[in-house]
Amino acid sequence: MLHIWISDNKFSEMTSFLCSSNVKVSKFFDLSKNHIAGEVPDCWRQWANLQLLDLSFNAFSGKIPPSIGYIPGIKTLKLRSNKLVGALPSSLKNCTSLNVIDLGNNQLSNSVPDWIGASLPDLVILMLQFNQLSGSLPSQLCHLPRLQILDVSVNEISGTIPKCLNNLTSLAQEGNSNLTIRHSFNISEAEPPMTSLYYEDDATFMWKGTLASYKSTLGLVKRIDLSSNRLTGEIPSEITYLVGLVSLNLSRNSLSGQIPLDIGKLKSLDSLDLSGNKIHGGIPISLAHIDRLGALDLSYNNLSGEIPTGTQLQGFNASSYIGNPWLCGLPLHVCDPKGTSRPNVSSGEDDADELITQGFYISLGLGFAVGFWGVCGSLIFKRSWRYGYYNFLNASNDWLYVKVVLIRRHLKDLLNRQQS
Repeated sequence: MLHIWISDNKFSEMTSFLCSSNVKVSKFFDLSKNHIAGEVPDCWRQWANLQLLDLSFNAFSGKIPPSIGYIPGIKTLKLRSNKLVGALPSSLKNCTSLNVIDLGNNQLSNSVPDWIGASLPDLVILMLQFNQLSGSLPSQLCHLPRLQILDVSVNEISGTIPKCLNNLTSLAQEGNSNLTIRHSFNISEAEPPMTSLYYEDDATFMWKGTLASYKSTLGLVKRIDLSSNRLTGEIPSEITYLVGLVSLNLSRNSLSGQIPLDIGKLKSLDSLDLSGNKIHGGIPISLAHIDRLGALDLSYNNLSGEIPTGTQLQGFNASSYIGNPWLCGLPLHVCDPKGTSRPNVSSGEDDADELITQGFYISLGLGFAVGFWGVCGSLIFKRSWRYGYYNFLNASNDWLYVKVVLIRRHLKDLLNRQQS
């Protein structure tokens, strides 16, 4: 029996090797990070003892071969970052021991199969991001009690978010006793179990806007990413039962309704992104009670009212709230005494009169300079004008003095008449 680890090389053609009847692989086959092109060979029936198949980060094209579904003991299937097309083969539902499915960053189409939830009860990681999947999210996904990572971001999925998410048992529990997702295997079938070795799964995904890879702490990562799709409807209140969630990303959809009032139950949240939707209403006070929250984005919705006061929410940059015209409170502009907001179109910056621009200040300076030197310059350099101006001031002063004296005398006479 043979374990093959030839990842991160520059092989370009392996089809003849994979389908050779002389090759017998017992558990693991890692051919990732090479330059292998062409279609994935359809000869996997002879690899019946395989537990891990990793062909990710290559240039494979065509459809996923149905024969992969006839590896009954496979636990990890990674085909990410290739050029695969078509639908997921239904034969994969025969692989009931699967823990990890990572098919992200391909060109897969059709819908997310409902058999994933119905036939793969041990699934821990399901990553289908950056494909061309359409249709709605099947409610059968709620039948995956061990699921920790669900990522179907950047697809064309429509419909509503299933309300049964609270059935995802692992996500509804805080923490995890295992830091890693580990598989064990024996060096040889002739050796006793005590000589077994371990393989730890890893996963690569977007985390707080950055592509990150996790391995030694993968078991602690619990996340749902449904961003950049066409989802509609409200955020189901059942999502607040997933108290183990570390990251929730529902951004860039067409979700409406309000943020669930009990969102604060998600005490383990480190990242929450609801930006780019049509969510209205106020920000729930309970959100300010999530002490671990390190990244928040509620921008470009229709939120209104005052941002709840709390160390966490005021500590974020104003960009976390921009694009909500009726939202107020720090770090945005201060609400009026009634606790309401005026329309805020300045994207979180202090409102200013639209006329007070850089051009306004330039015009003001030029006008002052021209007016000052147009009058004062003439008086300084032209003596006749200067004398004439002084005479005018003196005459004006005399006229004003006479006027004031006459008005005082007139008022005094009027007052005397009234007294007599």
